[in-house]
Amino acid sequence: MMSRIAEEVSKIELSERRQEIATCTQVLAGLRFDKEFIRSFFRGESMRESVIYQEILKEGLQEGRQRGLQQGLQEGLQQGLQQGKLSLALRQLSRRVGEIPVESKAQIQALSLSQLEELGEALLDFSTLEDLMVWLRSHPSVQA
Repeated sequence: MMSRIAEEVSKIELSERRQEIATCTQVLAGLRFDKEFIRSFFRGESMRESVIYQEILKEGLQEGRQRGLQQGLQEGLQQGLQQGKLSLALRQLSRRVGEIPVESKAQIQALSLSQLEELGEALLDFSTLEDLMVWLRSHPSVQA
């Protein structure tokens, strides 16, 4: 049956009309048959040249771009928030306990966002560099 349909479609003289009907036939056949079976009866280009296919492709590309943009924006906001909290915590710690050793700065930079928030609250009770060191030992970095 499929071969007969493909044969009849190939007899259509107007190229654009033939492509549209071939595409519609392939879409409908796709509800019942697998793509390899369908492709064995129709030229592969007819789908790609179809106005409907181009519209579906365009919508898919737009959706993909939108998702990528949203994901990138979310990640950028998260990184910006992390960087802002890190910068604030380091400035406050420097004012509170003095110069922070490089190793301790590295530990602080490895903290997760929630750990930076905890540190931001805890540092209000620090009076010495040792207080910071004790806090860092009791809060190993866990990236989240």
